[in-house]
Amino acid sequence: MSPDLQAQMKDLADAVRLHRYRYYVLDQPTVSDAEYDALEKELRDLEAAHPDLADPNSPTRRVGAPPVESFEKVRHRTPLYSLDNAYTDEDLEAWYARVLKASDQQPVALVGEIKVDGLSLALTYEQRNLVLAVTRGDGEVGEDVTENARTIVDIPLTLPGSAPDLVEVRGEVFLSRVRWEELNRARDAKGEPRFANPRNAASGTMKLLDSREVAARRLQFLPWQWVGEQDHFEAMERLVTWGFAAMPERMEGAGLGRVREFLERVGGRREGLGFDLDGVVLKVRSHELQQRLGFTDRAPRWAIAYKFPATQATTTVLGITWQVGRTGKLTPVAELEAVDVAGSTVRRATLHNADELARLGLRVGSRVFIEKGGDVIPKVVSLVPGEEGDGPLPEIPVACPVCAGPVGKDDDAEVAIRCLNPECPAKLAARLLHFGSRVALDIEGMGDALVEQLVASQRFRQPWEVLGLLDDAMQGTAYLAGLERMAEKSAQNLMAALDAARTKPLARWLHALGIPMVGARTAELLAEAYQDLESLWSATEDQLQAVEEVGPKVAGAVRAFRDLHPDLPDHLAALGVAPVAPPPVDRSALPLAGQIAVVTGTLPTFSREEAEALLKRLGAKVSSSVSPKTTVLVAGEKAGSKLAKAEALAIPVRDEAWLRAQGGS
Repeated sequence: MSPDLQAQMKDLADAVRLHRYRYYVLDQPTVSDAEYDALEKELRDLEAAHPDLADPNSPTRRVGAPPVESFEKVRHRTPLYSLDNAYTDEDLEAWYARVLKASDQQPVALVGEIKVDGLSLALTYEQRNLVLAVTRGDGEVGEDVTENARTIVDIPLTLPGSAPDLVEVRGEVFLSRVRWEELNRARDAKGEPRFANPRNAASGTMKLLDSREVAARRLQFLPWQWVGEQDHFEAMERLVTWGFAAMPERMEGAGLGRVREFLERVGGRREGLGFDLDGVVLKVRSHELQQRLGFTDRAPRWAIAYKFPATQATTTVLGITWQVGRTGKLTPVAELEAVDVAGSTVRRATLHNADELARLGLRVGSRVFIEKGGDVIPKVVSLVPGEEGDGPLPEIPVACPVCAGPVGKDDDAEVAIRCLNPECPAKLAARLLHFGSRVALDIEGMGDALVEQLVASQRFRQPWEVLGLLDDAMQGTAYLAGLERMAEKSAQNLMAALDAARTKPLARWLHALGIPMVGARTAELLAEAYQDLESLWSATEDQLQAVEEVGPKVAGAVRAFRDLHPDLPDHLAALGVAPVAPPPVDRSALPLAGQIAVVTGTLPTFSREEAEALLKRLGAKVSSSVSPKTTVLVAGEKAGSKLAKAEALAIPVRDEAWLRAQGGS
């Protein structure tokens, strides 16, 4: 026996217990899911290698954490097990090999479902009435939260007459990202701490003692098991007919080939689902084979959770700097102790603006949760409770950190502060990078190092002026080749990329110009409406607002940019720029052409703006009020007076599922 090894295992066990307690009971985790998983895996590996040293009461032998004392404790009819995790293709292959062995090497039908990041709940129906809702608790004993569960609209209070007398349905309670943000904004206004993520918000909500407050937060429920049924896939389909929500993504079939296709599909849709998921769950379809495979002391052998790379982690703030964007906006950036998030190393994360910096209360030494927005851009979510740091609070700049020019706001309502110096080199650098980026003109070779030298040369005042290098190709190539890290071949390739950019689509050019408030989608709509830069430059603000999705602010931004650069069409033409106009679009062929739509209430995953944008893309006109001219109302929860008026006028009422179907998703 090794005292050091035994002490190590005890320390790991204590750490796992503590983090489980903070996660499940207090709803105040101090490590990310990935960090917790790593701790538990290390403990499991040590126990497997040294079974003689394993503690019979190790936290790896139980699921979850003890239930809170605020609710009555209830023992589950059958244990509500956790799941073993797979992180690699090799892990999946090893699990499937064990399943095949139990089936005598016969092909095994599998079911794949998304793994929503929420709170597990077991629902019991007797005589087709909901009589009990119990949280996971420690897997054997949970908390009776029946009154809270009754407030969740996705949970049927009664089942149809075709349902058996006794039914137990298990699933996940969760919160959409839209509702999470809304709740956090409300907590900001009250000076209350934010929820670090939707999962914590859902868990905390289910433990509220006042079910009226639970109802106001609009939780959702997605079932993932009908306990004891013979065919899992058919059982889940039956639940949908009883009024439960359907899995947004699932698969059924045999073999890991189907599984890999499913993983790729879900991974691609992950950010568009509107709620957090951290992987998929694979299950053996046959109940008979499930029984044959059985359980370990903590998890079924017939199911496994494949975890996607973590999108959230904890780290320490080493410093706070300010970055100047292409419009002059000053953005605070947290310099971080390096940490792996979603498969890449993160050392910096955006803090958005001064108001967000103040809300977070960050300082040097703070421990923070970070995540990748859209799995791409790292951002700071919240402080780790109790680890706020003791460094000084950061100061808001009174001058531009790059050019030392004055800073201010465009108007009193704006949150962002901006560098007001039109000659600020940081602005030009950011605009040049955007000009050549993949989402704009895709000029390969125009990266940070080159842009830094182009700005330092003081030869260019506007991004498009780099095309002047093409006036004398030989001289332009020689100039570029003389810069650091630019060989002759690299210079020639960049010149070719600049030449090709002159005939890129008009929409790409409009986006590349860096007109404030004109992103890729708005640029496409403007290009479709005006076909060339000269026509766009001649348009009035009222004419611009007639373009789909263009409101007063966007129209004003386009006109202000035109006023700054009135001769830009002629200047670009002199540089040989001839953007390709988009082909005309027959909007009469779009699915909702001729429809006048109104959106009301809270939709499950779409924000109202997202729903309206999709309606417009499908050819509908969108109105803010219901009238006799309205042809369809897209309604969510708490639709209110608009729904009542639509019903009085016999206007068709549709839901988000209908809207998604029109868009082919």
